[in-house]
Parts: sequence; C-alpha cells; structure tokens
Amino acid sequence: GILCWHVRGCDLCLCVPPVSVCPPQMSQLCVPRGGRALLGAWRLRLLQGPPGSVRSASCQPIRKVLVANRGEIAIRVFRACTELGLRTVAVYSEQDTGQMHRQKADEAYLVGRGLPPVQAYLHVPDIIRVARENGVDAIHPGYGFLSERADFAQACVDAGVRFVGPPPEVVRKMGDKVEARGIAIAAGGWGSGGGALGGGPSLGSQGRVGSSGHAVCGTVRGRHSGVIRRTATRGQCGATRCRMGSMGVRSIPQVFRSGEGMGIRLDGASAFQGALISPHYDSLLVKVIAHGPDQPSAAAKMSRALAEFRIRGVKTNIPFLQNVLAHPQFLGGAVDTQFIDENPELFHLRPSQNRAQKLLHYLGHVMVNGPSTPLPVKAKAALVEPVPPPVPMDPPPAGLRAVLQREGPAGFARALRGHQGLLLTDTTFRDAHQSLLATRVRTRDLARIAPFVAHSLSPLCSMETWGGATFDVAMRFLHECPWERLRELRRLVPNIPFQMLLRGANAVGYTNYPDNVIYRFCEVAAASGMDIFRIFDALNYLPNLLLGVEAVGRAGAVVEAALSYTGDVADPTRTKYSLDYYLGLARELVAAGTHILCIKDMAGLLTPAAARLLVGTLRERFPEVPIHVHTHDTAGAAIATLLAAANAGADVVDVAVDAMSGMTSQPSMGALVACARGTPLDTGIALERVFEYSEYWEGARGLYAAFDCTATMKSGNADVYENEIPGGQYTNLHFQAHAMGLGHKFKEVKKAYAEANKLLGDLIKVTPSSKVVGDLAQFMVQNGLSREEVEARADELSFPLSVVEFLQGYIGTPPGGFPEPFRSRVLKDLPRVEGRPGASLPPLDFQALSQELGARDGTPPSPEDLLSAALYPKVYAEFRDFTSNFGPVSCLGTRLFLEGPTIAEEFEVELERGKTLHIKALALGDLNAAGQREVFFELNGQLRSILVRDTQALKEMHVHPKADRSAKGQVGAPMPGEVVEVRVKEGEAVEKGAPLCVLSAMKMETVVTAPRGGTVSRLHVRPGMSLEGDDLIAEIE
Repeated sequence: GILCWHVRGCDLCLCVPPVSVCPPQMSQLCVPRGGRALLGAWRLRLLQGPPGSVRSASCQPIRKVLVANRGEIAIRVFRACTELGLRTVAVYSEQDTGQMHRQKADEAYLVGRGLPPVQAYLHVPDIIRVARENGVDAIHPGYGFLSERADFAQACVDAGVRFVGPPPEVVRKMGDKVEARGIAIAAGGWGSGGGALGGGPSLGSQGRVGSSGHAVCGTVRGRHSGVIRRTATRGQCGATRCRMGSMGVRSIPQVFRSGEGMGIRLDGASAFQGALISPHYDSLLVKVIAHGPDQPSAAAKMSRALAEFRIRGVKTNIPFLQNVLAHPQFLGGAVDTQFIDENPELFHLRPSQNRAQKLLHYLGHVMVNGPSTPLPVKAKAALVEPVPPPVPMDPPPAGLRAVLQREGPAGFARALRGHQGLLLTDTTFRDAHQSLLATRVRTRDLARIAPFVAHSLSPLCSMETWGGATFDVAMRFLHECPWERLRELRRLVPNIPFQMLLRGANAVGYTNYPDNVIYRFCEVAAASGMDIFRIFDALNYLPNLLLGVEAVGRAGAVVEAALSYTGDVADPTRTKYSLDYYLGLARELVAAGTHILCIKDMAGLLTPAAARLLVGTLRERFPEVPIHVHTHDTAGAAIATLLAAANAGADVVDVAVDAMSGMTSQPSMGALVACARGTPLDTGIALERVFEYSEYWEGARGLYAAFDCTATMKSGNADVYENEIPGGQYTNLHFQAHAMGLGHKFKEVKKAYAEANKLLGDLIKVTPSSKVVGDLAQFMVQNGLSREEVEARADELSFPLSVVEFLQGYIGTPPGGFPEPFRSRVLKDLPRVEGRPGASLPPLDFQALSQELGARDGTPPSPEDLLSAALYPKVYAEFRDFTSNFGPVSCLGTRLFLEGPTIAEEFEVELERGKTLHIKALALGDLNAAGQREVFFELNGQLRSILVRDTQALKEMHVHPKADRSAKGQVGAPMPGEVVEVRVKEGEAVEKGAPLCVLSAMKMETVVTAPRGGTVSRLHVRPGMSLEGDDLIAEIE
C-alpha cells in the first residue's frame, strides 16, 4: 500500500504498512525538490527503517490514523488507509461542517471551536486531545498547516502518538531554508525546478517512479500556485495534473458533472452539487490526472476531460487550463517557472456558453416575478404552437430578387414599371404585427413560416421584414438581436426582395444621429441582406430625406423615398397638405435619384377619391418611376383605396396576410388577390396558398393574446379621420396608456391626441413625430389638462422630453414652422437647433466605441453590434447584460418566453440543431430571508435548482413615501416609471423649472422640474428606482 504525500512542487510516495516490518521495496521516493522534499524522505525512513531491520519501535502496527488536514489532501490519505485496512479519523473546523473529507473518514471530530478558520487546524492541543480520546495510533499532517511544525511533531511524540514524518529535530532543521539547503547539498544535490516565489503562477516538473507512459498531471484550482504540473520520469513516463478550483468567494456549485474516461484519474475535494466553496481555505474542487504514452497524448486526454466538466454556480480556472494545455511550448515540454508570466495570452479566456443553466435562470425568473416584457392585458397565450404548412426540399422558385441581383436597383425599378398586373408587398413580418400586436412577434415565429413564403408566395414584389420599431423592440422587450433576425430570415427566404423602413436621418431610432452613423447603418444592413429601403421623414423634412436617399444609394440598395401622407388632398378646405405640396416634395425626391416613389399613409387617411387624385397626378408627372402605396385599414376602407390607387397607376401596394390584416394593420392579402384575380390587376398569387399562410398566422396570433389590439379594439373605427393616429402607433399608444393607468381613459387619450396635434401645429404624424403627439396627449390626460390649460401654463409645466426636444428642433422643422408663442413659452432659454439637426453633430468615433465595448463586454464587437450600440447605447447595454445572465431566450417557445412553465410541465428546448434540452418544472420554494425563492427543475433527467430574487417581495419590504399635494415643496412623480437620471443633489439650490430627474415609462421620457425655487432638502430617488404615480421625488425648501 502506498500513501501519496503531495507537497508543493513534489509528489512523495509514503509506505504505511499495517505490520511491524516495513520492507524497503515498498518505499519509493521522488526526486527531491528543496527542504520539504527531504522532510518527506525522513518520513519514509521513519516507517521503512534500515534494510533488514525488524520490528523497530517506530514501526509498530498502526490501526487508526488521524489526518490533521482537510479537503483533497485528507481524502487521499483516507482512501489509502482504507485500502490498507486502517481506520481513519478526520478533524474539521466550524466552517468545514459540510466538507467532503468529514464524510470520507470513519470518524470525524470538531477542533478549534470558536477559533478563526485557519487557526482551528493549527490548534495543536485540540488535535492531540482528539487523538488521545479516540485511540489514534498515528497522525498524518498532510502538507501545509502543521506539516512543517516541529512543535507539532514533538507534541505527538510527547502524547505517545506516532507522527507520520521525521523526528522533531529534523523538522526543525528542514524548516530553516538555509540549514535545509546545506543538508540537501550534503545529501547529493539541491534539485531543480520549483514554484515561483511570492505565491504567483508556477509550473514545475516533477518525477513519479513506476508509471507506465507519459502523464500530464496537475491540479485545477482557484489560486495560481501549482495550477498544473507535468511529470517526466524514468522510462519517459509521467503525468499531467490539473487543480480545478473555484475563482469565487463563498460560492456554491449549482451543477457539478465531472469528466472521466480512459487515462483519467480524479481526486475530489468539494466536487459535488451544493458544496460550499469557503473563502477561508484552498478553493480546490477536484484534482485531475491524465496518463498517456507521450506528452501531447496526455494533454489531449486532459483537455477532453476538462471539456466534459459541467460546473455551474461558481467560476473555475478551466478556461485558463485549456489555454495552457493547447500551448505549443507546453506540449513540447519546454516550460519553466516563468512560462505563465511570459505568456499573458494564457489569460485570454474563452467564456463557457452555459446556455442551459442560464435558460433555467430565465424560466425561474419568469415563474417568480412574471414576464420579462410587460403584458398589457391578462390574456393567456395559446397552449399549442401552430404548425407551418409543409414545403418541398428543393430550393424555392426564382423571384424578383434575381432581377435585382442581375440588373441592379435601376433595372429592378424598370422591371416593376414593366410588370403586367398588380404587385404586392407583404407587411406581415413587420408593420402588420407592429400595428396589431405591439411589435412583439419574435424571430422564432417568423422563421417557422418563412420557408413557406419563399416557396408559395414567390411572385411578391417584396417582404417588409425589418426596420421601424422592430429594431429596438427586439432588444428591449424580446431580448433578441435584430441583426440575427435579418440574417436568419434572409437565409430562409433567398428569392424575395426584403424591404425595411428607414426613418431618414433617424435611421431606426427616435432621434438624429451623426451622418456617418446613417451611412454605416445602410451599408451594413445592405450587406446583411436588405434590398429595398423605404425612406421617410416624420416631418417630410427634405434635408433629412435626402440624407437617407444618399446613404442608401451609396450602399447599392434600392431607394424607395416616401411622401408621408396626412390631411386630405381631395378636400379643398385642407390647404396645409395639399396636392401641390406633395407634388413639390415628389419632384425633389425624384431629382435626388429615388428608384421608387412611395405614398406612406400611416393612419389610413387616404380615401379612394384622394388616392385616385394623388396617384393619378404622380403617374402623369413621373411616368417612369414606380409608385408604391402603403396604407392602414383602421377605418375599414383600405381595400377600396388600394384598388382605386392601382387603377390610377400604382405599381405596388402593401397588404398583410388575412389573419394579420384589417383594423390598424394593412388590408387583407386574400381579399385583394381575390378582387384582382382574372382582371388586368391579377397578382399571380394562388389564393389557396394565402389561405394556408393565414391559417398559420391565426394560430401564431394566439400566442400573443396579451398584446393583441382586439383585447380592447373590437373593430375598425372611422374616428381615425378625426384623431389621425397612425396604425403602427395605435396599439402601442393604447398599451402605453394601460401601463400608465390610463387604459380606462383611452377614449380621452384619442381626443387629446387630436388636441395635442393642434397644439403642436398640425404635424405629419409618423415616428418619431407621432410619439411626440402621443406623449403630449397622455401627459394631458394624466394631469387632467385641456388644450387651453396647456397653452396657458406652458411656462411652468414639466412636459415630456420628446415634446421639448421636438420644439428645440432636434427632429427637424415641420412644414409651416413651429407653433408660436407656445414654443417660446415651453423652451424659455433652452437652446434651439437651426437647420438639419444631424449636420451639426460631430462624426461618431467608431474605433473608440469599439474599444469601449470590447473593454466592457470582454470581446470585440461585430460591425452589427457596434451599430446597435451607436443607435441605442442604453438599450444595447441592457440587452447584453440580459443575454449574459439569461442566455439565448430566443430558443424558448413563445408561451414559455412570455409566461414561463407551470409546475409539473415538461417541455423541450432546441438550443441548436441536434442539441435539445428536456426540462420539467418541479417546484417553487418559499421566500427566504434574503427575498429569494428556490426554483426546482429537472434538466435532462438531473435535478437542478436556482435561487431567484422575488422583486415584488423586495419591493414590499420598502414602502416609498407619497408626495403631499398640499405641501408646495414636495415634488411627486407625474407618472409611473423608472428613474433614469437624477440631476440634483441634496443641499443644492435650484430655480423654478430646473430639472430634478428624468423618468422613463414605455419609451417615453419625462423631465421632472422644480415647481418652485429653493434648496433641495431631501432627495428620495436614485437611478434605476421604479416609481408609482405621486411617489415622492424631492423636497424643496
């Protein structure tokens, strides 16, 4: 039997036979490495005795051994003793009550009660007491702790207990490094190698006699000393060992699965699920030893074993060890103690994906705290996902994208003008669900039906798949990358042109950006698969439109410039947005090089008579330019409008599949296909395929019941001709009102929308100008203000930030200019922007932004990520944080994503092709003192549990004070929302109207201003805090 006494930089094999005679052939000693190795030699001699000796006093039978150590060191001794038939005794500190070495011994006793963690194992009197009280024959010190303490060796001798080691005098001499060095030289050599001084990274060679073949051996651990070791011994044999340890402090492994197999040996320490990794001791989890015929083979086995480990809940050094094992210098054996210091790239760690555990965290979070994206109404998602119609395995038939790729944008435009019949653009993948389902449709549900569209609806002119609100909503609420959506849909639909909505100088945002951001965005979008860019400006502000036209043209894509429509060109009394106004704007856009001219009727205000007049006149003036008509069916008249437009000369019209059409969406695809069939306007699309397409979306729509506009809007409504609310905003506006507690006042909100529009000068209403009007309307209803009251109190009200920035000129100049004196009274001395807003912005330093993101996220950003961060810095940062914590939630089914699983529900999650998780939700624990609940799952047959903070319970533990309306110095929140910025400090003097903080609710930001001048005596908010209406923000004296 052999006990392996492992000291830093050396393995020592120690013979402890249970008989009185210790045969010399049973003892083997490694190459000495410093004084501590010689201490080990003395320990061998103690038990071995001189050749031929019999029954010396130091080699009496040993029946019970106490190990004065802990963890893996103690366990290895226990195992060897058990194999030799010896009874084992463990000692443990109060902090180690849950450690595995207690369980591996036959007996275990507490030592050092009330002492600090390390001091407990150094308390010699207590250890001797345990040994004497329990009939211990020998004490093994392991290494570290008391192994080099001469007083401990002497105490053992004095107590009549055998000390497994040299005599006390030798321990004393070898503990003195100078004296030990002299003894070693006298014995024949000092040895070589060894660890780096100062507790830094070390890598030492060590011998091991008797192994067959090379072995890579080491210990994977949380600190640097002894992280990996390689043996090279007689006969070219050895071992590689890795110490695998936690990098955290007081952490608990939630998952532990080891790597095993041929040539792998594991020596465990705290390697089990739920073990507490104490900050007081060595953080070793398990020691891995790999054997192979040569160094590369042993390293390959080790690398494979490390890759099989699954340790969750704690950070480990596995990524670092993998880097070492793959390094050519290590594989060639040409390493020394400076290897780690000289190769800093070893610390360029590749993080593990940890996808399954992260998804469990997300599901647990939803089960405890509810949906991660707010649900406006309490409607349950459908239990069954729709099944898409089957598609052939062959590639889809060629479509108009082949013409675009062959002939370019100009040739594509000519093909549209020369086409016989009416062409259709399908908006189902973007504007339809933005209008009906608050833009909440996920990539997963789009991708499942996309192949059917490619095969069955190939005659389409285009599919609107991207842009508008889908970009930020994907990150903000769906926790998806919008660029991944574009790439995935492009892969699934290679034959039909893709179309997006570009907000001119606003790109896909709500504000102006530097010009180089717009150019870069269009370039990357085109490279990612976008073909047609519909460019519009919220105010028809020509300079902003021209920037978009130029940027798309440079990117080599199709330019579709839009006339944003409002008013009624058929009504001679509506003079602001007349026929001449639109003709003049169209003339400028055609001259700028647009390939297609679009009429963008955001609210469905275009009547059949107006469509005939406007389209007919444009066709007459610009005979070679294709005309594309977009409208909404809010009033129910859109099919008649599109047919009138087509008969007047329109080439393309926008429709949505039947189940996603009508009301605030586009008119029905099936209805238009049926109406045009057999006429000169025939679309070439099979009506039967439309029915199949609609059946899928009827089922998919049920998954989004909580966002469906039909929860409150049961039919179309002709009052749109009065309030002029855009279809894409209608449902969003309603859900915003719901979130702000105004759901029961939505009729008032619609009336206020019309009044707010008049206050702002009768705007063209499309994002972001529509947001300005909507924010002002909700502000008016929230505070019970009429139009007249707003005008009268304009200089003292805390208007929504979007309203203030609009009046400052941040999104351009509206037709006819800004409303006065309202503008001046709101702005007072705030700065105003003259001319095109983006023209005065300095170019964005993409290189600096890339470096910033790389430093923050740990990896260099992709070109797409760089643009996401440039357009939405805060939203992108939150998206990255979310995915880092919760993983790829896009893999989850929509019902699970929105609502989470029910207890005992079993389901599958496909991480990627060929990798499927089988999950069962088991139970939800009670609230603990930290405000957490433990959630239990079964993952691929194994029990998993996670701790989730109960945010509602935590909130209830803290009651935020309300503002007293009768106290003039108390400032309350004008609406529910999150504090995104605090602009004052306690003790600061403020003037009336000075900004105190910024609140955000459903993408609407409001600056809360001081109602009076004075000193901020107390501040009750901080960034990130969620407030309810009237929650106290500050007190001003």
